[in-house]
Amino acid sequence: MSITVYSKPACVQCTATTRALDSAGISYDVIDLSQDADAFAAVQELGYRQVPVVVTGDQHWAGFRPDKISALA
Repeated sequence: MSITVYSKPACVQCTATTRALDSAGISYDVIDLSQDADAFAAVQELGYRQVPVVVTGDQHWAGFRPDKISALA
């Protein structure tokens, strides 16, 4: 299962999300929305206006969600 974290620089919730994923030993890819216009458009199409946005399989959510992260472990 691939996990993608869409983030922006200096985002506290993004940092908390990636640290929680690291602590749980979960591998993921990070895409910087400030550098990737296509990814930014895709996140907006999902209906999100805040970061981080985490996409895993059919699930996706925004913000720092320790409950969702622990469910991935």
